[in-house]
Amino acid sequence: MTDKSPLSVNLAALLDANQYYSKTFDQSELKPVPTKHFAILTCMDARMDPYKFAGLNDGEAHIIRNAGGRATDDAIRSLVISHKFLGTLEWFVIHHTNCGMTLVTDEAIGDLLEHDLETAVHNGECWVNPERQQSENTKPGSSLGKKIEWHTFTDLRESVLNDMNLIRNHELVPNHIRIHGFIFDVKSGRLSAVED
Repeated sequence: MTDKSPLSVNLAALLDANQYYSKTFDQSELKPVPTKHFAILTCMDARMDPYKFAGLNDGEAHIIRNAGGRATDDAIRSLVISHKFLGTLEWFVIHHTNCGMTLVTDEAIGDLLEHDLETAVHNGECWVNPERQQSENTKPGSSLGKKIEWHTFTDLRESVLNDMNLIRNHELVPNHIRIHGFIFDVKSGRLSAVED
């Protein structure tokens, strides 16, 4: 079944914003090689803007984002490509306070997805699937979520250190890459170094 409804409000806003942006876009001369020769691995949290908190302009760094800012296989793949083909020499692992990945476990995510694929809610203590009627637009839950490593964590500092070490010791990462760890405070906007 295809959706023939009018554009969503978000889609329409995105397209309008892009029309405006494209009229003033003047960076077609930028190269894919980041001019500052570094990459940031950080969380997808909407409260964080790596370009702003790191004082970056377009074309200066690679930004790799995922849930929790974790050093997953795919994130490391991107970092390796960033160095091997685009010359980055320094990588920053940046996690943040009040991260949603600290509020749930891999097991809980699997259980929630097995029951229901729709958005869960946090009830003040844990994530739950609200009661809702199944409709023709929803898919049933799936046990596949129990087979995925979601990279949840409880200790923020430890997660940064673990990811730094995982990257540093990866067999495809050269020894000369400088790897730094930080925690971004979502209330103050400040970065705090994590030393290993």
